[in-house]
Amino acid sequence: LTGDIHAITAANNLLAAAIDARMFHESTQSDVALFNRLCPVDKQGGRRFSDIMVRRLRKIGVAKEKFVDPELLTEEERRAFVRLDIDPETITWKRVLDTNDRFLRKITVGQGPQEKGKTRETGFDIAVASEIMAILALAGSLGDMRERLGKIVVANSRDGKPVTADDLGVGGALTVLMKDAINPTLMQTLEGTPVLVHAGPFANIAHGNSSIVADKVALKVVGEGGFVVTEAGFGADIGFEKFANIKTRYSGLEPNCVVLVATVRALKMHGGGPPVVAGRPLDHAYTSENVDLVRAGCCNLQRHIENIRKFNVPVVVAVNKFASDTDGELNAVLEEAIKYGASRAVICQHHGQGGAGAVDLANAVKETCEASKAAGQSFKFLYEDSLPIKDKIGAIAKEIYAAGNVEYSPEAEAALKRYEGMGFSNLPVCIAKTQYSFSTDAAAKGAPSGHTLLVREVRASVGAGFIIAICGDMMMIPGLPTRPAFYEIDIDPATGRIVGLS
Repeated sequence: LTGDIHAITAANNLLAAAIDARMFHESTQSDVALFNRLCPVDKQGGRRFSDIMVRRLRKIGVAKEKFVDPELLTEEERRAFVRLDIDPETITWKRVLDTNDRFLRKITVGQGPQEKGKTRETGFDIAVASEIMAILALAGSLGDMRERLGKIVVANSRDGKPVTADDLGVGGALTVLMKDAINPTLMQTLEGTPVLVHAGPFANIAHGNSSIVADKVALKVVGEGGFVVTEAGFGADIGFEKFANIKTRYSGLEPNCVVLVATVRALKMHGGGPPVVAGRPLDHAYTSENVDLVRAGCCNLQRHIENIRKFNVPVVVAVNKFASDTDGELNAVLEEAIKYGASRAVICQHHGQGGAGAVDLANAVKETCEASKAAGQSFKFLYEDSLPIKDKIGAIAKEIYAAGNVEYSPEAEAALKRYEGMGFSNLPVCIAKTQYSFSTDAAAKGAPSGHTLLVREVRASVGAGFIIAICGDMMMIPGLPTRPAFYEIDIDPATGRIVGLS
């Protein structure tokens, strides 16, 4: 709401433009011409380095005393300074937009006659998948965001060195575009509870958590003894896992309790209920009592509870009640949740009753946090930073997804070798996969085990601080369905009122 998606799109695409522009200029100009344009002679006849150029000089090992005058550089130093020598085959940075457009997944750029045949294949991601969105959510301050943006690795040079946003000279400009977006939006519930809305990296394609800045502001507001509820997206297999293994690593803020949300309808689906299709009426199975179907689906709830407990954090199960849910079905979920290791399980009716409908949940969370603190429970990570990247992926695959093994495409293997060679093995892992199943098969409901996790592609989000493993057929930009929501959206010209938005 502070314009973060628009700012992210502008910053992301500025960086993409800088990559192609730099390759174009290096391919069409001599070292002397590049130097003269990067460090032009001013009105007094001198040259100077901008502050961001000094970062480049440090990286290539130029002596500090030469930072004051570009003329002091040797011919070899000038060449290293002006030529990033980007290998086009290693570029991982893509343009983004906030529209579902499947035909932009793979494109060719540079086809205009003025680009002199400098074409290359690339593509678009959805805006929320941009590394810059992840940086916004993981940065602890404006200064931290500046450093993270500058460290974004977009490609390799032909001699295998990482090329960063600061190498391109654009890190500072990216931060200027993002300077307002780092401020969370303060809102409130209908009952006056403060709510901070900030950042939106989806958990299926990114790390799926709201910002560290918002969490720290909230903790300061509530004070000692207060409670902050922070959201992790989709199921606990992706949202909470990434909260624990990525966000907590950078924030230093350990969770005291996890609220795991469940519904009778979702558990019926995981128990073998009919397919649920967006926009179509629910099958009768989901609105009529079937306790056996609910219990069958609780294998999914069990897996989530057991996964969370591996981080040594207590779980409170919140069962959101729908009008069609029966007492028998709701009690079945409560029983199964406690049996599988939840500290508490409560029925929630805040959708219909407001805050009064969540009092039992609030008390359960309060009591669980107090009990955990009294018992001296301490959070633990799933894996150590020092493990190789493959071992981290394997730990998530086997411990969280219950996969039997992990397979890698040749492209993923090559990327892993490249990133390990550049010293990125110490980064945590962010797995991009379907949110509909523990496996990479969206149709595999319940608690599948023994399946194969296929890692199709690997990217390094060095500025954000993690390695992305893209698995199965997960797309980084969605496509429009046959009947998109825009069929219902319009405007009343007389009043200016928008209709069709829910």
